[in-house]
Amino acid sequence: MRAGREGGSAARWRTVAAAATLAAVLTAASAAPGPAGAPDGSAPDRSVPDRPAPDRPAPQGAAPDRPAPDRTAPDRAVTGAPYGGTGFAGEVVRTETGPVRGVRSGEHTLFLGIPYAAPPKGAYRWTPPRPAARWSGVRDATKPGPLCPQVPSSYAPIASEEEDCLVLNVTTPPGSARRPAPVLVWIHGDGAVGGGAFFDGRRLAAQGLVVVTVNYRMGVFGGLALPGLEGSGTFGLQDQQAALAWVRRNAAAFGGDPGNVTVAGVSFGAAAIAGHLTSPGARNLFDRAVMASGEGMLDMPAGAMGPGVPGYPWYVWRTDREMRGITTEMTAPLGCAHRDPARTLGCLRALPVKRILEVPHIMNAFQAFGYGTPALPELPAGALREGRFHRVPVLSGATRDEHRTFVGMLYDAVGKPMTEDDYREALRTAFGRNAERVRAAYPSDAFPSPGLAWATVVTDRMWARGTEAQNRALGRHVPTYAYEFADRDAPMFLPLPGGFDFGAYHAGDLSYLFEDEKAEPLFTPAQRELAATMTAYWAAFARSGDPNAPGLPRWTPYRPGDRPPYTQSLAPDRIGPVDYHREHRLGFWSRLP
Repeated sequence: MRAGREGGSAARWRTVAAAATLAAVLTAASAAPGPAGAPDGSAPDRSVPDRPAPDRPAPQGAAPDRPAPDRTAPDRAVTGAPYGGTGFAGEVVRTETGPVRGVRSGEHTLFLGIPYAAPPKGAYRWTPPRPAARWSGVRDATKPGPLCPQVPSSYAPIASEEEDCLVLNVTTPPGSARRPAPVLVWIHGDGAVGGGAFFDGRRLAAQGLVVVTVNYRMGVFGGLALPGLEGSGTFGLQDQQAALAWVRRNAAAFGGDPGNVTVAGVSFGAAAIAGHLTSPGARNLFDRAVMASGEGMLDMPAGAMGPGVPGYPWYVWRTDREMRGITTEMTAPLGCAHRDPARTLGCLRALPVKRILEVPHIMNAFQAFGYGTPALPELPAGALREGRFHRVPVLSGATRDEHRTFVGMLYDAVGKPMTEDDYREALRTAFGRNAERVRAAYPSDAFPSPGLAWATVVTDRMWARGTEAQNRALGRHVPTYAYEFADRDAPMFLPLPGGFDFGAYHAGDLSYLFEDEKAEPLFTPAQRELAATMTAYWAAFARSGDPNAPGLPRWTPYRPGDRPPYTQSLAPDRIGPVDYHREHRLGFWSRLP
């Protein structure tokens, strides 16, 4: 593989600029209406109508993780998205900072917008999270709190300039559930858009869990780095740790078991969990971990995220020095550059949020975590590989066709089908002198289109290889359960003009775990059954560290020494073992330099 790396600040800026360009391409790609279809445009319509807001336009071109409603802030509780249905005043619960009144929704009580940390604004912008202030009287917790600062796009038309945003949401299980209940804390994907309230936890709570979803600082507000600045490059990660600590202290008030907390996340959120597994600040904050489509051990071949996007040895990890370089380049238009970092910081803190957000791509550019810092002392991928991480059981997996999302949104699904020449050039860019070996193993005429050939190459080389490396690293030391979400007819929520078979796309499994009022009507009976099975697995794992439970298909632990190690395939027509190594040709990829 050609890494496509160059030294110095200019090279770092080119990486940021190219990635940000891809984010803009993805935004433009999804602007036009129309369903996604098969390569020839003839497949049945699997799109979710009027669902325009995915979760993650990452700097490396990461895919949307979760649709979000079309509004500037999550201002509806149970009368509209993301919490459908009707509700009425719920019980009052006393937290460490004061009592909160939730809202009833069926068998559940929702407590929304509870502060877990103080507002990170003014002099406290870009500082580690501080304890939330106490309040007198009963605080209304019937509506989600503000989103953290973010800018809208055509497929994520949500925006916020509010820094008083470090809030979380709690969904309690039915009254008949066993108490105390296991707690599942959800870290949403992306590092630039989204929020915890976009994930409706009632489907998981119905399985007997207390479900907590979290807002955290994103983009430049979560990742800015300067010399001598405490928390550089990791403010969002530290927010998540503050939320986990809050859960330990307050779970019992909501009927949860503070001694049984599972942290779960998808994509960028799952990468954050890889960081928490190696972070000193996360020690003893959780008892199990779920990592869906995690990027903790992924690298990035040149061009994998689009033409002109350089390669990089790690998808989400950057040295503290690199994060400082990104800060220098991206904040230069704000007029705050100074030799004294303290004066630079003071200038940046004095700027209105709106002014910072006006810098093109400044949110996308910071979708990474800085290591070589107190929060992340070493490269998390290396620490995982060498067994230096917190010992908790892990459920870890990916989707079968991870990279089809990215290829579709760059080529076929936006009316610009990848040609044979495009495919050859992509292979040359990514693999240099090994390009022909890869093309021989993945000839385009073996696939419905060159675009699907290229998507399969990158799915196998980047996503599957990284996921397998993560599972092996974890499985050597802790109980590990590996899975592959394989429903190739999962409802697609992006309205795109061109035809493309997205298959079991990146984050396509989320609608099976969280309530989704747009996807639910499109589920077949078999897909509804798959959703019920998946939530039952996740709940069993949260209870005991083992997804097996009566009535569920057997799930064998992943043991690196087995041939092959066990991976559970999750599909409507079949739940059972899959030879993940063979399916994704990992033997072939292990032989390439």
